[in-house]
Amino acid sequence: MEGIMRIPIIAGNWKLNKTISEAVALTTALKALVADNTSVEVIVAPPFTALSAVSDAIASSNIRLAAQDVYSEDSGAFTGEVSAPMLKDAGCDYVIIGHSERRQYFGETNDSVNQKVKAALAHDLKPIICVGEQLEEREAGQTETVIKSHVTGGIAGLSAADLSSCVLAYEPVWAIGTGKTATPDQAQEVHNFIRGLLTEAYSAEVASQICIQYGGSVKPENAAELMVQPDVDGALVGGASLEAESFAKIVEMAVSSQLRGWL
Repeated sequence: MEGIMRIPIIAGNWKLNKTISEAVALTTALKALVADNTSVEVIVAPPFTALSAVSDAIASSNIRLAAQDVYSEDSGAFTGEVSAPMLKDAGCDYVIIGHSERRQYFGETNDSVNQKVKAALAHDLKPIICVGEQLEEREAGQTETVIKSHVTGGIAGLSAADLSSCVLAYEPVWAIGTGKTATPDQAQEVHNFIRGLLTEAYSAEVASQICIQYGGSVKPENAAELMVQPDVDGALVGGASLEAESFAKIVEMAVSSQLRGWL
């Protein structure tokens, strides 16, 4: 639908990086660099150990906090897991769910993603639901099959109101940490396909309101050309989010892209 202006979301996934003191230092530097931003949602996702300290560091700022994962149960005998109520208590507004590394290394499935999404929503956490294909799947022409499986599996059983609290992130696995990036046309093609799936499952109006981020070696050098695509609503940033200057530059690119979209 034309005329819908979605607020871009730039989220930094720090993965297994940064001690508490390093996390606070990075956040403090970033806070100053993005202080004037009013048109892009900026999110940082530090490791669990730094969530509370980063929450304190970003208090009264325009930066929001995300966790990198969540467990599907609220409490119980689940050693090593972290629940949605715990994340809320630590100051989180968002949680990344189903990242390709969780799928690849830790056995995440569409069903477990769906359970975690529902657990997050039950506690007023906004899920960032990750979907994306491996290189061999793309080369075999299975991109749309994989993406459809991830999307429909991840959002199964959600109402339109539930979905409105979700963000989707397309991450071509072959572009994560490899230095490769989907071309703007490739990214737009898959993002448009995802929006089409949401249209089929809900409606064009609902689908038009959902932010779909791109994630896959996003850097200041390629962010602008990706985010001017009509269905690319920001970025899920990995390595470039570990330095305040490079992450702030990506936020700046998103602001510029948003302004161009309003003209």
